[in-house]
Amino acid sequence: MYGIILAGGSGSRLWPLSRELYPKQLLNLVSNESLLQTTFERLNYCMPKENIISTTNTKHVANVRMQLSELTENPIILGEPVAKNTAPAIVLATKYIIQKSASDPIILAVPSDLLIKDNEKFVSTIKKGEKLAQKGYIVTFGIKPDYPETGYGYIDTAEKIGDGFKVKKFVEKPNFETAKEYLKQNTFYWNSGIFMFKASTILNETVKHATEIAKISEEFDFSESNQIPFINFDKMPNISIDYAVMEKSDNIALVKLESDWYDIGSWQAIYNVSKKDENGNVFVGHVLDQNSKNSFVYASSKLVTTIGLEDTVIVETEDAILACKKDKTQEVKQIYETLKKQNDNTHLVHKTVYRPWGFYTVIAQGEGFLTKIIHVNPGQKLSVQSHNFRSEHWVILSGTAKVVLEGKELILSPGHSIDIPLKAIHSLQNPFDKDIEIIEVQKGDPLIEEDIIRYEDMYGRA
Repeated sequence: MYGIILAGGSGSRLWPLSRELYPKQLLNLVSNESLLQTTFERLNYCMPKENIISTTNTKHVANVRMQLSELTENPIILGEPVAKNTAPAIVLATKYIIQKSASDPIILAVPSDLLIKDNEKFVSTIKKGEKLAQKGYIVTFGIKPDYPETGYGYIDTAEKIGDGFKVKKFVEKPNFETAKEYLKQNTFYWNSGIFMFKASTILNETVKHATEIAKISEEFDFSESNQIPFINFDKMPNISIDYAVMEKSDNIALVKLESDWYDIGSWQAIYNVSKKDENGNVFVGHVLDQNSKNSFVYASSKLVTTIGLEDTVIVETEDAILACKKDKTQEVKQIYETLKKQNDNTHLVHKTVYRPWGFYTVIAQGEGFLTKIIHVNPGQKLSVQSHNFRSEHWVILSGTAKVVLEGKELILSPGHSIDIPLKAIHSLQNPFDKDIEIIEVQKGDPLIEEDIIRYEDMYGRA
Protein backbone atom coordinates (compact mmCIF):
# COMPACT_ATOMS: atom_id res chain seq x y z
CA MET A 1 0.00 0.00 0.00
CA TYR A 2 1.06 3.58 -0.73
CA GLY A 3 -0.05 6.82 0.87
CA ILE A 4 -0.59 10.37 -0.36
CA ILE A 5 -0.62 13.20 2.20
CA LEU A 6 -2.39 16.29 0.85
CA ALA A 7 -0.48 19.10 2.56
CA GLY A 8 -1.18 22.12 0.37
CA GLY A 9 -3.89 24.01 2.26
CA SER A 10 -3.60 27.55 3.65
CA GLY A 11 -5.60 27.08 6.88
CA SER A 12 -7.13 30.55 6.54
CA ARG A 13 -9.80 29.96 9.23
CA LEU A 14 -7.02 29.48 11.79
CA TRP A 15 -5.53 32.93 11.20
CA PRO A 16 -3.62 34.62 12.84
CA LEU A 17 -1.67 31.53 13.92
CA SER A 18 -1.91 29.92 10.49
CA ARG A 19 -0.37 32.00 7.69
CA GLU A 20 -0.02 31.46 3.95
CA LEU A 21 3.69 30.64 4.29
CA TYR A 22 3.28 28.62 7.51
CA PRO A 23 -0.20 27.02 7.39
CA LYS A 24 -2.03 24.97 9.99
CA GLN A 25 -0.69 21.55 8.96
CA LEU A 26 2.78 22.72 10.07
CA LEU A 27 1.60 23.95 13.47
CA ASN A 28 1.63 22.13 16.81
CA LEU A 29 -2.00 22.88 17.60
CA VAL A 30 -3.13 19.98 19.77
CA SER A 31 0.08 18.10 20.67
CA ASN A 32 3.87 18.35 20.62
CA GLU A 33 3.86 17.37 16.95
CA SER A 34 2.37 19.12 13.96
CA LEU A 35 -0.77 17.84 12.22
CA LEU A 36 1.46 16.90 9.27
CA GLN A 37 3.75 14.81 11.46
CA THR A 38 0.89 12.97 13.19
CA THR A 39 -0.65 12.27 9.76
CA PHE A 40 2.61 10.74 8.54
CA GLU A 41 2.90 8.58 11.67
CA ARG A 42 -0.72 7.43 11.25
CA LEU A 43 -0.06 6.31 7.67
CA ASN A 44 3.08 4.52 8.84
CA TYR A 45 0.82 2.13 10.77
CA CYS A 46 -0.60 1.09 7.38
CA MET A 47 2.49 1.13 5.14
CA PRO A 48 6.31 1.57 5.14
CA LYS A 49 7.65 5.12 5.50
CA GLU A 50 9.22 4.99 2.05
CA ASN A 51 5.74 4.47 0.52
CA ILE A 52 4.38 7.78 1.81
CA ILE A 53 4.34 10.71 -0.63
CA SER A 54 3.48 14.24 0.48
CA THR A 55 2.17 16.84 -1.94
CA THR A 56 2.39 20.53 -1.08
CA ASN A 57 3.00 23.93 -2.59
CA THR A 58 6.63 24.63 -3.51
CA LYS A 59 6.73 27.48 -0.97
CA HIS A 60 6.09 24.93 1.81
CA VAL A 61 8.47 22.20 0.61
CA ALA A 62 11.41 23.23 2.83
CA ASN A 63 9.27 23.28 5.99
CA VAL A 64 7.50 20.03 5.08
CA ARG A 65 10.87 18.38 4.47
CA MET A 66 12.24 19.73 7.74
CA GLN A 67 9.33 18.32 9.75
CA LEU A 68 9.16 14.94 8.01
CA SER A 69 12.95 14.51 8.23
CA GLU A 70 12.44 14.12 11.97
CA LEU A 71 10.39 10.99 11.19
CA THR A 72 12.08 9.47 8.14
CA GLU A 73 15.47 9.75 6.48
CA ASN A 74 14.45 10.75 2.96
CA PRO A 75 10.85 12.05 2.84
CA ILE A 76 9.28 12.05 -0.64
CA ILE A 77 7.72 15.43 -1.41
CA LEU A 78 6.10 16.63 -4.62
CA GLY A 79 6.13 20.42 -4.81
CA GLU A 80 3.30 22.03 -6.77
CA PRO A 81 4.36 25.39 -8.30
CA VAL A 82 0.81 26.79 -7.97
CA ALA A 83 -2.25 25.77 -5.92
CA LYS A 84 -4.65 23.69 -8.04
CA ASN A 85 -6.66 21.82 -5.37
CA THR A 86 -6.80 18.09 -4.67
CA ALA A 87 -7.70 16.53 -8.03
CA PRO A 88 -4.46 17.43 -9.86
CA ALA A 89 -2.48 16.65 -6.69
CA ILE A 90 -3.91 13.14 -6.34
CA VAL A 91 -3.63 12.31 -10.05
CA LEU A 92 0.02 13.39 -10.32
CA ALA A 93 0.99 11.67 -7.05
CA THR A 94 -0.69 8.49 -8.34
CA LYS A 95 1.27 8.74 -11.58
CA TYR A 96 4.46 9.21 -9.55
CA ILE A 97 3.67 6.08 -7.51
CA ILE A 98 2.98 3.98 -10.62
CA GLN A 99 6.24 5.05 -12.24
CA LYS A 100 8.32 4.44 -9.14
CA SER A 101 6.69 1.15 -8.09
CA ALA A 102 6.16 -0.27 -11.59
CA SER A 103 2.91 -1.77 -10.26
CA ASP A 104 -0.77 -1.02 -9.65
CA PRO A 105 -0.88 -0.59 -5.87
CA ILE A 106 -3.63 0.38 -3.48
CA ILE A 107 -3.28 4.06 -2.52
CA LEU A 108 -4.66 5.83 0.56
CA ALA A 109 -5.06 9.62 0.13
CA VAL A 110 -5.51 11.69 3.30
CA PRO A 111 -5.67 15.38 4.28
CA SER A 112 -2.83 16.61 6.48
CA ASP A 113 -5.04 18.51 8.91
CA LEU A 114 -7.17 15.83 10.58
CA LEU A 115 -6.92 14.82 14.22
CA ILE A 116 -7.40 11.08 14.79
CA LYS A 117 -6.31 9.69 18.15
CA ASP A 118 -7.37 6.03 17.89
CA ASN A 119 -4.87 4.72 15.35
CA GLU A 120 -5.79 1.08 16.03
CA LYS A 121 -9.39 1.57 14.91
CA PHE A 122 -8.21 3.74 12.02
CA VAL A 123 -6.02 0.90 10.75
CA SER A 124 -8.82 -1.67 11.10
CA THR A 125 -11.14 0.59 9.05
CA ILE A 126 -8.49 1.00 6.36
CA LYS A 127 -8.15 -2.78 6.09
CA LYS A 128 -11.90 -3.06 5.47
CA GLY A 129 -11.65 -0.40 2.79
CA GLU A 130 -8.72 -2.15 1.16
CA LYS A 131 -10.89 -5.16 0.28
CA LEU A 132 -13.33 -2.95 -1.63
CA ALA A 133 -10.49 -1.03 -3.31
CA GLN A 134 -9.04 -4.34 -4.53
CA LYS A 135 -12.39 -5.00 -6.22
CA GLY A 136 -12.08 -1.76 -8.19
CA TYR A 137 -14.09 0.68 -6.06
CA ILE A 138 -12.97 4.14 -5.06
CA VAL A 139 -13.52 3.97 -1.30
CA THR A 140 -14.41 6.95 0.82
CA PHE A 141 -14.54 6.81 4.62
CA GLY A 142 -17.57 8.37 6.30
CA ILE A 143 -18.34 9.49 9.83
CA LYS A 144 -21.78 8.68 11.21
CA PRO A 145 -23.24 12.06 12.27
CA ASP A 146 -24.58 12.45 15.79
CA TYR A 147 -25.81 16.04 15.41
CA PRO A 148 -26.91 18.28 12.48
CA GLU A 149 -23.55 19.75 11.42
CA THR A 150 -23.67 22.41 8.68
CA GLY A 151 -19.89 22.74 8.21
CA TYR A 152 -19.24 19.36 6.53
CA GLY A 153 -20.20 17.80 3.22
CA TYR A 154 -22.43 14.71 3.41
CA ILE A 155 -22.51 11.38 1.56
CA ASP A 156 -25.75 9.46 1.04
CA THR A 157 -25.46 5.67 0.89
CA ALA A 158 -27.50 2.88 -0.70
CA GLU A 159 -27.22 -0.92 -0.49
CA LYS A 160 -24.56 -2.72 1.51
CA ILE A 161 -21.49 -4.09 -0.32
CA GLY A 162 -18.88 -6.04 1.64
CA ASP A 163 -17.87 -4.06 4.72
CA GLY A 164 -19.34 -0.86 3.32
CA PHE A 165 -22.12 0.69 1.27
CA LYS A 166 -22.61 1.78 -2.31
CA VAL A 167 -22.54 5.57 -2.51
CA LYS A 168 -25.73 7.17 -3.88
CA LYS A 169 -24.55 10.79 -3.95
CA PHE A 170 -22.28 13.46 -2.48
CA VAL A 171 -24.02 16.60 -1.20
CA GLU A 172 -22.76 20.08 -0.32
CA LYS A 173 -22.67 21.56 3.16
CA PRO A 174 -26.39 21.82 4.09
CA ASN A 175 -28.33 24.42 6.02
CA PHE A 176 -29.46 23.50 9.54
CA GLU A 177 -32.92 22.22 8.57
CA THR A 178 -31.50 20.01 5.80
CA ALA A 179 -28.81 18.69 8.16
CA LYS A 180 -31.54 17.71 10.64
CA GLU A 181 -33.32 15.84 7.85
CA TYR A 182 -30.11 13.99 6.91
CA LEU A 183 -29.70 12.94 10.55
CA LYS A 184 -33.20 11.40 10.59
CA GLN A 185 -32.70 9.43 7.38
CA ASN A 186 -29.81 7.39 8.83
CA THR A 187 -28.17 6.80 5.43
CA PHE A 188 -26.03 9.95 5.45
CA TYR A 189 -22.40 10.23 6.59
CA TRP A 190 -20.02 13.15 6.97
CA ASN A 191 -17.36 13.26 4.26
CA SER A 192 -13.99 12.66 5.96
CA GLY A 193 -11.91 13.66 2.93
CA ILE A 194 -10.08 10.29 3.09
CA PHE A 195 -10.07 8.14 -0.07
CA MET A 196 -8.63 4.78 -1.11
CA PHE A 197 -8.29 3.29 -4.58
CA LYS A 198 -6.23 1.19 -6.91
CA ALA A 199 -3.90 3.41 -8.91
CA SER A 200 -5.47 2.21 -12.16
CA THR A 201 -8.99 2.84 -10.84
CA ILE A 202 -8.48 6.52 -10.03
CA LEU A 203 -6.71 7.14 -13.35
CA ASN A 204 -9.45 5.38 -15.33
CA GLU A 205 -12.17 7.35 -13.53
CA THR A 206 -10.23 10.56 -14.21
CA VAL A 207 -10.18 9.74 -17.93
CA LYS A 208 -13.98 9.28 -17.80
CA HIS A 209 -14.94 12.28 -15.68
CA ALA A 210 -12.02 14.76 -15.69
CA THR A 211 -10.62 14.48 -19.21
CA GLU A 212 -8.67 17.75 -19.05
CA ILE A 213 -6.73 16.61 -15.96
CA ALA A 214 -6.13 13.18 -17.53
CA LYS A 215 -4.82 14.72 -20.75
CA ILE A 216 -2.49 17.23 -19.07
CA SER A 217 -1.17 14.55 -16.67
CA GLU A 218 0.28 12.73 -19.69
CA GLU A 219 2.84 15.55 -19.97
CA PHE A 220 4.50 14.61 -16.66
CA ASP A 221 7.36 12.12 -16.32
CA PHE A 222 8.76 11.28 -12.87
CA SER A 223 11.22 8.63 -14.05
CA GLU A 224 14.24 10.90 -13.50
CA SER A 225 12.98 13.70 -11.22
CA ASN A 226 10.31 14.64 -8.66
CA GLN A 227 9.97 18.09 -10.23
CA ILE A 228 6.57 19.38 -11.38
CA PRO A 229 7.20 21.96 -14.14
CA PHE A 230 5.19 25.17 -13.80
CA ILE A 231 4.45 25.50 -17.52
CA ASN A 232 2.65 22.12 -17.51
CA PHE A 233 1.04 22.23 -14.08
CA ASP A 234 -0.35 25.74 -14.57
CA LYS A 235 -2.63 24.33 -17.30
CA MET A 236 -4.39 22.09 -14.75
CA PRO A 237 -7.93 23.13 -13.70
CA ASN A 238 -8.31 24.24 -10.09
CA ILE A 239 -10.74 21.60 -8.80
CA SER A 240 -11.16 19.21 -5.89
CA ILE A 241 -11.20 15.44 -6.33
CA ASP A 242 -14.80 15.50 -5.01
CA TYR A 243 -16.03 17.73 -7.85
CA ALA A 244 -13.77 16.27 -10.54
CA VAL A 245 -14.40 12.56 -9.94
CA MET A 246 -16.27 11.51 -6.81
CA GLU A 247 -19.57 13.27 -7.51
CA LYS A 248 -19.68 11.96 -11.09
CA SER A 249 -18.52 8.36 -10.69
CA ASP A 250 -20.91 5.45 -10.07
CA ASN A 251 -18.03 3.38 -8.76
CA ILE A 252 -17.80 4.76 -5.18
CA ALA A 253 -18.14 2.80 -1.94
CA LEU A 254 -18.25 4.09 1.62
CA VAL A 255 -16.83 2.43 4.72
CA LYS A 256 -17.80 3.81 8.13
CA LEU A 257 -14.76 5.23 9.91
CA GLU A 258 -14.54 3.41 13.24
CA SER A 259 -11.99 5.71 14.84
CA ASP A 260 -12.49 9.20 16.19
CA TRP A 261 -12.20 12.02 13.62
CA TYR A 262 -11.84 15.75 14.02
CA ASP A 263 -11.54 18.29 11.23
CA ILE A 264 -9.21 20.91 12.75
CA GLY A 265 -10.51 23.66 10.50
CA SER A 266 -11.46 26.44 12.91
CA TRP A 267 -10.77 27.80 16.39
CA GLN A 268 -14.14 26.37 17.47
CA ALA A 269 -12.88 22.93 16.39
CA ILE A 270 -9.68 23.34 18.41
CA TYR A 271 -11.71 24.44 21.43
CA ASN A 272 -13.89 21.35 21.06
CA VAL A 273 -10.96 18.91 21.19
CA SER A 274 -8.98 20.72 23.92
CA LYS A 275 -9.02 19.98 27.64
CA LYS A 276 -11.14 22.53 29.50
CA ASP A 277 -11.07 23.91 33.05
CA GLU A 278 -14.03 23.80 35.48
CA ASN A 279 -15.59 26.82 33.74
CA GLY A 280 -15.31 25.36 30.26
CA ASN A 281 -12.34 27.55 29.31
CA VAL A 282 -9.23 26.67 27.30
CA PHE A 283 -6.19 28.84 28.06
CA VAL A 284 -2.92 28.42 26.13
CA GLY A 285 0.17 30.45 26.97
CA HIS A 286 0.47 33.33 29.44
CA VAL A 287 -3.19 34.06 30.24
CA LEU A 288 -4.64 35.69 33.37
CA ASP A 289 -8.42 35.41 33.66
CA GLN A 290 -11.23 36.30 36.01
CA ASN A 291 -14.73 34.83 35.74
CA SER A 292 -14.76 33.86 32.06
CA LYS A 293 -16.80 30.91 30.79
CA ASN A 294 -16.64 28.60 27.79
CA SER A 295 -13.94 30.68 26.13
CA PHE A 296 -10.72 30.00 24.22
CA VAL A 297 -7.69 32.25 24.79
CA TYR A 298 -4.36 31.62 23.01
CA ALA A 299 -1.36 33.79 23.92
CA SER A 300 1.80 33.19 21.91
CA SER A 301 4.09 36.08 22.85
CA LYS A 302 2.45 38.40 25.40
CA LEU A 303 0.44 38.31 28.61
CA VAL A 304 -3.28 38.27 27.73
CA THR A 305 -5.71 39.23 30.50
CA THR A 306 -9.45 38.58 30.30
CA ILE A 307 -12.43 39.36 32.54
CA GLY A 308 -15.95 37.99 32.30
CA LEU A 309 -15.81 36.62 28.76
CA GLU A 310 -18.42 34.12 27.58
CA ASP A 311 -18.22 31.95 24.44
CA THR A 312 -15.35 34.07 23.11
CA VAL A 313 -12.18 33.30 21.14
CA ILE A 314 -9.02 35.41 21.52
CA VAL A 315 -5.81 34.50 19.67
CA GLU A 316 -2.70 36.64 20.16
CA THR A 317 0.42 36.47 17.98
CA GLU A 318 3.42 38.81 17.70
CA ASP A 319 1.76 41.01 15.07
CA ALA A 320 -1.99 40.34 15.18
CA ILE A 321 -4.88 39.66 17.57
CA LEU A 322 -8.16 37.91 16.73
CA ALA A 323 -11.23 38.36 18.93
CA CYS A 324 -14.62 36.91 18.01
CA LYS A 325 -17.60 35.00 19.31
CA LYS A 326 -16.96 31.26 19.31
CA ASP A 327 -19.78 30.56 16.85
CA LYS A 328 -18.28 33.04 14.34
CA THR A 329 -14.91 31.33 13.87
CA GLN A 330 -15.83 30.05 10.39
CA GLU A 331 -15.89 33.70 9.31
CA VAL A 332 -12.20 34.23 10.14
CA LYS A 333 -11.48 33.21 6.54
CA GLN A 334 -13.12 36.49 5.43
CA ILE A 335 -10.63 38.48 7.53
CA TYR A 336 -7.77 36.50 5.98
CA GLU A 337 -9.05 37.14 2.45
CA THR A 338 -9.49 40.87 3.16
CA LEU A 339 -5.89 41.13 4.39
CA LYS A 340 -4.76 39.31 1.26
CA LYS A 341 -6.61 41.76 -1.01
CA GLN A 342 -5.07 44.67 0.89
CA ASN A 343 -1.56 43.18 0.43
CA ASP A 344 -1.19 43.13 4.21
CA ASN A 345 1.65 40.75 5.10
CA THR A 346 -0.09 39.58 8.27
CA HIS A 347 -1.97 37.05 6.11
CA LEU A 348 1.30 35.84 4.61
CA VAL A 349 3.98 35.37 7.23
CA HIS A 350 4.69 35.57 10.96
CA LYS A 351 7.23 37.89 12.51
CA THR A 352 9.02 34.65 13.42
CA VAL A 353 9.71 32.42 10.41
CA TYR A 354 11.02 28.85 10.71
CA ARG A 355 13.64 27.52 8.33
CA PRO A 356 15.43 24.13 8.11
CA TRP A 357 18.46 25.67 9.82
CA GLY A 358 16.56 27.42 12.65
CA PHE A 359 14.43 30.57 12.58
CA TYR A 360 14.46 34.35 12.35
CA THR A 361 12.32 37.08 13.91
CA VAL A 362 11.71 40.49 12.35
CA ILE A 363 12.13 43.05 15.14
CA ALA A 364 12.08 46.33 13.19
CA GLN A 365 11.23 47.45 9.68
CA GLY A 366 11.09 50.80 7.90
CA GLU A 367 11.84 52.56 4.65
CA GLY A 368 15.06 51.07 3.30
CA PHE A 369 15.92 48.92 6.34
CA LEU A 370 14.88 45.68 8.05
CA THR A 371 16.26 44.20 11.28
CA LYS A 372 16.12 40.52 12.23
CA ILE A 373 17.34 38.24 14.97
CA ILE A 374 18.61 35.06 13.31
CA HIS A 375 18.89 31.81 15.28
CA VAL A 376 20.96 28.96 13.77
CA ASN A 377 20.80 25.49 15.32
CA PRO A 378 23.98 23.45 15.99
CA GLY A 379 25.34 21.67 12.93
CA GLN A 380 23.23 23.77 10.53
CA LYS A 381 24.10 26.42 7.96
CA LEU A 382 22.39 28.90 5.70
CA SER A 383 22.86 28.50 1.96
CA VAL A 384 25.82 30.02 0.13
CA GLN A 385 24.04 33.02 -1.36
CA SER A 386 24.10 36.58 -2.59
CA HIS A 387 21.60 39.45 -2.86
CA ASN A 388 21.06 41.84 -5.75
CA PHE A 389 19.23 44.57 -3.84
CA ARG A 390 20.55 44.65 -0.29
CA SER A 391 23.66 44.77 1.86
CA GLU A 392 23.73 43.28 5.37
CA HIS A 393 25.44 43.96 8.67
CA TRP A 394 25.72 41.10 11.17
CA VAL A 395 26.43 41.33 14.92
CA ILE A 396 27.05 38.11 16.84
CA LEU A 397 24.94 37.99 20.03
CA SER A 398 25.63 34.46 21.33
CA GLY A 399 27.49 31.33 20.28
CA THR A 400 30.33 31.11 17.78
CA ALA A 401 29.58 31.75 14.11
CA LYS A 402 31.44 30.62 11.04
CA VAL A 403 31.08 33.19 8.26
CA VAL A 404 32.09 32.50 4.67
CA LEU A 405 32.51 35.74 2.68
CA GLU A 406 33.78 35.68 -0.91
CA GLY A 407 35.58 32.39 -0.29
CA LYS A 408 37.24 33.48 3.00
CA GLU A 409 36.29 31.79 6.29
CA LEU A 410 36.02 33.75 9.53
CA ILE A 411 35.17 32.59 13.07
CA LEU A 412 33.30 35.27 15.01
CA SER A 413 32.44 35.30 18.72
CA PRO A 414 29.86 37.43 20.60
CA GLY A 415 30.37 41.17 20.10
CA HIS A 416 32.07 40.83 16.72
CA SER A 417 30.42 42.17 13.58
CA ILE A 418 30.84 41.96 9.82
CA ASP A 419 29.51 43.75 6.73
CA ILE A 420 28.12 41.77 3.80
CA PRO A 421 28.31 44.00 0.70
CA LEU A 422 25.75 44.06 -2.09
CA LYS A 423 26.10 40.98 -4.38
CA ALA A 424 28.83 39.43 -2.19
CA ILE A 425 28.69 35.62 -1.99
CA HIS A 426 28.38 34.59 1.64
CA SER A 427 27.06 32.07 4.17
CA LEU A 428 26.33 31.97 7.90
CA GLN A 429 27.18 28.59 9.43
CA ASN A 430 27.14 26.86 12.81
CA PRO A 431 29.48 23.85 12.86
CA PHE A 432 29.56 23.95 16.66
CA ASP A 433 27.44 22.34 19.40
CA LYS A 434 25.77 25.50 20.74
CA ASP A 435 23.06 27.67 19.17
CA ILE A 436 24.09 30.98 17.64
CA GLU A 437 22.09 34.20 17.50
CA ILE A 438 22.95 37.24 15.43
CA ILE A 439 21.35 40.59 14.66
CA GLU A 440 21.06 41.21 10.93
CA VAL A 441 20.44 44.72 9.63
CA GLN A 442 19.47 44.82 5.95
CA LYS A 443 19.76 47.99 3.85
CA GLY A 444 18.35 48.34 0.33
CA ASP A 445 15.22 48.35 -1.78
CA PRO A 446 13.24 46.18 -2.18
CA LEU A 447 13.83 44.18 1.03
CA ILE A 448 12.15 40.90 0.13
CA GLU A 449 12.90 37.24 0.91
CA GLU A 450 12.89 36.47 -2.83
CA ASP A 451 16.13 38.48 -3.20
CA ILE A 452 18.28 35.39 -2.67
CA ILE A 453 20.50 33.73 -5.27
CA ARG A 454 21.53 30.33 -3.88
CA TYR A 455 24.74 28.62 -5.05
CA GLU A 456 24.94 25.76 -2.53
CA ASP A 457 22.36 24.52 -0.05
CA MET A 458 22.39 21.46 2.24
CA TYR A 459 18.56 21.40 2.19
CA GLY A 460 18.20 21.06 -1.59
CA ARG A 461 16.96 24.62 -2.26
CA ALA A 462 19.74 25.75 -4.63
